[in-house]
Amino acid sequence: MQIFLKSRHPEAALMRETVDRRVRFVLRRLSEQVPRADIHLVDVNGPRGGIDKRCQIELRMAGAGPVVVSAVAKDWRAALDGALARAARHVLRAWRRAATPRRPRQRLPEIES
Repeated sequence: MQIFLKSRHPEAALMRETVDRRVRFVLRRLSEQVPRADIHLVDVNGPRGGIDKRCQIELRMAGAGPVVVSAVAKDWRAALDGALARAARHVLRAWRRAATPRRPRQRLPEIES
């Protein structure tokens, strides 16, 4: 799995190793389904503080379109964990949908009058 971290904030750039470990840990079972992950860390309102750290994750899934989830929190780690939880839930749901066989739609018998 390829993991790309994009951020202009100096504190977020220092989290490169943590982001890599967390993404690999959370998506370890689903790594065949997700060959690429783009993580964007943004400080929404700059140095003013508050709940403004946003983590946006874009997953490129094999055989499906991209999945984009985001989370906002007070610190980078909480935003990353929230977005990873949503992303893992979405990928797992898509994988289960693809794995379960669909029943063919049955037609009702036509009534002759």
